[in-house]
Amino acid sequence: MDVLLGPLFNIVITIVELYMWVVIASVILSWLTAFNVINTHNRFVYMIGTVVYRLTEPALRPIRRVLPNLGGLDLSPLVLLLGLVFLKEVLIRLALRVIG
Repeated sequence: MDVLLGPLFNIVITIVELYMWVVIASVILSWLTAFNVINTHNRFVYMIGTVVYRLTEPALRPIRRVLPNLGGLDLSPLVLLLGLVFLKEVLIRLALRVIG
């Protein structure tokens, strides 16, 4: 059973880590767009923005509903990243316990 669970835990942990990077890219892209550093009329930039938005918005929307409105400050990516770090640590400890 360890033969299957070890790689499975590694794949899930890697997916969580990649999603963390997507959330960070989303934050950086939103900052660059807000300060007019990049132009969203560029087709490539628009496409990347759309992909990142579609990947992160389903996870950020429920967090935004729970968090209080702080004006222009959006803390939902920070809460999501903290949740992903927590999930990653739980998965690592679970993998160590199950695998041995």
